Amino acid sequence: MVDYHAANNQSTVGGAQTYMEQENDWDRDLLLDPAWEKQQRKTFTAWCNSHLRKAGTQIENIEEDFRDGLKLMLLLEVISGERLPKPERGKMRVHKINNVNKALDFIASKGVKLVSIGAEEIVDGNAKMTLGMIWTIILRFAIQDISVEETSAKEGLLLWCQRKTAPYKNVNVQNFHISWKDGLAFNALIHRHRPDLIDYDSLRKDDPVTNLNNAFEVAEKHLDIPKMLDAEDIVNTARPDEKAIMTYVSSFYHAFSGAQKAETAANRICKVLAVNQENEQMMEDYEKLASDLLEWIRRTIPWLENRTQEKTVNDMQVKQEDFRDYRCVHKPPKVQEKCQLEISFNTLQTKLRLSNRPAFMPSEGRMVSDINKAWHNLEGAEKGYEEWILSEIRRLERLEHLAVKFHQKCAIHESWTDGKEAMLTQKDYETCTLSEVKALLRKHEAFESDLAAHQDRVEQIAAIAQELNELDYYDAASVNARCQKICDQWDVLGALTHKRKESLERTEKQLESIDELYLEYAKRAAPFNNWMEGAMEDLQDMFIVHNIEEIQGLITAHEQFKSTLPEANKEREAIQSIQSEVQKIAQSNGIKLSGGNPYTSITPESINSKWEQAMAMVPLRDNALQEELNKQNSNDTLRATFATQANTVGAYIQAKMEEIGRISIEMNGTLEDQLTNLKEYQKSIISYTPEINKLEGYHQHIQEALIFDNQYTSYTMEHLRVGWEQLLTTIARTINEVENQILTRDAKGISQEQLYEYRASFNHFDKDHSGALMAEEFKACLISLGYDVEKDKQKRSGQMLSDDFRALLISTGNSLGEAEFNRIMGIVDPNGSGAVTFQAFIDFMSTETTDRDTADQVIASFKILAADKNYITADELRRELPPDQAEYCIARMAPYAGPDAVPGALDYMSFSTALYGESDL
Repeated sequence: MVDYHAANNQSTVGGAQTYMEQENDWDRDLLLDPAWEKQQRKTFTAWCNSHLRKAGTQIENIEEDFRDGLKLMLLLEVISGERLPKPERGKMRVHKINNVNKALDFIASKGVKLVSIGAEEIVDGNAKMTLGMIWTIILRFAIQDISVEETSAKEGLLLWCQRKTAPYKNVNVQNFHISWKDGLAFNALIHRHRPDLIDYDSLRKDDPVTNLNNAFEVAEKHLDIPKMLDAEDIVNTARPDEKAIMTYVSSFYHAFSGAQKAETAANRICKVLAVNQENEQMMEDYEKLASDLLEWIRRTIPWLENRTQEKTVNDMQVKQEDFRDYRCVHKPPKVQEKCQLEISFNTLQTKLRLSNRPAFMPSEGRMVSDINKAWHNLEGAEKGYEEWILSEIRRLERLEHLAVKFHQKCAIHESWTDGKEAMLTQKDYETCTLSEVKALLRKHEAFESDLAAHQDRVEQIAAIAQELNELDYYDAASVNARCQKICDQWDVLGALTHKRKESLERTEKQLESIDELYLEYAKRAAPFNNWMEGAMEDLQDMFIVHNIEEIQGLITAHEQFKSTLPEANKEREAIQSIQSEVQKIAQSNGIKLSGGNPYTSITPESINSKWEQAMAMVPLRDNALQEELNKQNSNDTLRATFATQANTVGAYIQAKMEEIGRISIEMNGTLEDQLTNLKEYQKSIISYTPEINKLEGYHQHIQEALIFDNQYTSYTMEHLRVGWEQLLTTIARTINEVENQILTRDAKGISQEQLYEYRASFNHFDKDHSGALMAEEFKACLISLGYDVEKDKQKRSGQMLSDDFRALLISTGNSLGEAEFNRIMGIVDPNGSGAVTFQAFIDFMSTETTDRDTADQVIASFKILAADKNYITADELRRELPPDQAEYCIARMAPYAGPDAVPGALDYMSFSTALYGESDL
């Protein structure tokens, strides 16, 4: 018999032993009661078979099948999970007794004191002793571990049943016998945990057999609990056997408690996988956004680097308009994307650190630094492209001006040379008188003077043609052809002039008479005529200026020219008086003049005509210069307007940048207050955008007016654009840092006072207010917070020292060990930049002072779902986890390769450690 009053005080049984001590001795008389014995025999047999089937066997007769001790030892090995001594395989009585004794010794080793139960009685098939022994085993291995609120095993099991069935009508569990006769309590237990299996409202209290059979069949079919009782035996017995009921009910407890553990384990895994899936989605979003932005930069830079020259200023202005459209329409959204990319990257890194995941490393070429480098190249290409456009416009303006000037001079020269070759080749001197020959000679000398005067124009034409070639004029071929034709013609005229002069000089001795007045007229008329032609050319000359000083210089030169007109008019009148004197002398002396002046083709009429044309051009020149002066005054007004707005915007951007720097250092109010203030501050900055747009409008007017300099301001539109973009990025980055601090505080449970202390220490050592600590500053900051090096080396828990020891550590100048500090720097500065940001500092301090989820916890959760196996199957994952997360695990788990592997086994251990990176292995 089992003695429940004699407890083993040295055993590890625990609270359940109390129940065993309180139980009465095995009632031999009751055990022999046929009804109770029948219930116990069936219940105990079914309970034993529920465990023996795991070993591939079962029993039919409880007192006969345990007689040799073999199945009894096997039963104990299955329910305890331990190995018993090797059984004896002989069939003699002594072998059976030895096997049974090994089983009884194992039971006794578990803290159960057996009284009056001997191996001989079991071997002899004593039914009451065998049933008593099985009840002892059930108590120890099925009921003893049940404990609810520190009660005994029986009381704990009863309390569990009462709590689970409390909400159900007609159920009042007060014991383990008559409270279960109507079957409603069994159905209530099943319905409480699996409402899909039982239609409780359809059950009737007056139909106990149907209720009991329904519960037994559902439990056996769906809960893997074998049928241990007969409905008829329970109903037909005034007081059902308590031990049989307890044995059967304990099976429900173990079945449902296992499901609860699996649910808890599944919830933990779901939480971990949900975090991992969210992080992977953010990684994919970052990669796509980074790829799109880099692709846009890659496609834009070649366009900005294209230096294909255009032929006209209008064509270049079309390019300038395209560039302005790019600046105002296409680029601003990309600036926003770049800012969003940095914010997403920082938020992702913060979430990874808070969930104890490895830091995110974007694919090669997509780091934030790579994007910043590409963006820097883009801005460099923009600057170069804009400068090239402006220089090309200046070049093309110069080319157009030179081309018009070239063709004007060529037209004047060609007009002058027209007919000169025919004149120089005629031989009119052969039939002339001496005076006529001398006249021809003088005429030729005047021509030579005129020819020499035109030499400068030919040289100017050649110089302009050369400059057009050097500036890569698109129609340089026609310019060169016309210039070459003029030069060739000029050489021919020179040769013909020399030849005619020699012919006239040969006949000069035969000709003596010459009219000095004609000669003097010719000599004075020719240069005067040339001067008038030059003056007319200058008066028609095109001009291009860029500021008031240049146009005022032209006006001054023009006024100086007008001041010479009275003297020139006197010269004209003197020349005209020579002609008048000729007429007077001819009339006085009766000389009959034939033809015009033999020494020149310049007639007084032509001089007067050109003089009148020149005088008419003077007021036109005055009007043109005055219009240009008005234009330059207007341009100067545009410069002043732009400068006023630019100086205001520049000062605003500078002030806001300094104010943001100061706000990021100060600690006013809670993080939520700081975040609210920063967002309001961001709104106020964004509300300033119309002023930027107004400045862009002024800048467009200046570019359209072809204004290239501005002495009223040192700001350029490019500088202000970069400053404005930097201001928007800085306030967005500052808001993101505060959001990450709130995320860190909430996730790690850091108090507001701790954050203030961390911020105060960080700001104290940030001497240059750069928002980052150098290595030595960071070391001093850790020491000032009392970072415990030795404890950290042992536990990596980041515990803080007491205030007294902290003060002693600071006063004695104690510092972190070199190796330990290098380890910490590797955490807070993984890129090796030598600087530690406040966010990295907060992440480190919060990580060191709070508990973290570990890979071991996830492995333990998977082990529960796998029923203590070293592997898990796809069916088990689909049964315990939501569909999307189950498929997530199946897709990423490697096949299990252990010695106990089965087909389809998956390795959950490697998968769990991979979730946390190699640092947790």
